[in-house]
Amino acid sequence: MLSPGKSPRPTRPRSAGSALGAAPKLKVWVAFASGAKLGHGRAELLGLIDRLGSIQRAVNEMGMSYRNAWGYLRELERAAGFKLLERPAGRGPGAGTRLTAGGRQFLERYQRFEAEIAKEADRRFRRIFSGG
Repeated sequence: MLSPGKSPRPTRPRSAGSALGAAPKLKVWVAFASGAKLGHGRAELLGLIDRLGSIQRAVNEMGMSYRNAWGYLRELERAAGFKLLERPAGRGPGAGTRLTAGGRQFLERYQRFEAEIAKEADRRFRRIFSGG
């Protein structure tokens, strides 16, 4: 039953994939010649570090070990060839660890790349599983 003034939602034909309750799931990495990789989870770590201003808080939120995270971050910086993280001078409010401008740009580009890959995969999945 519809509420007064509300029209029914238009329905899209269901594709075979959606009828199965299926959707594509991809893992996207940026792989460096050194073997270091940046994927979704590590990109999330970088974003949390920047947002929270602390490696420790970020790893606590993600349930990772500080030692493993710090080792990975150093490896990623070496592979990328530029600093991803910076610690502003001083202590107190505002002090901590943040992404450098280059680190933030790299993270944003990775996130854009990942989102575009997911969008394209979804489009192709729907086309293929709808029989098109």
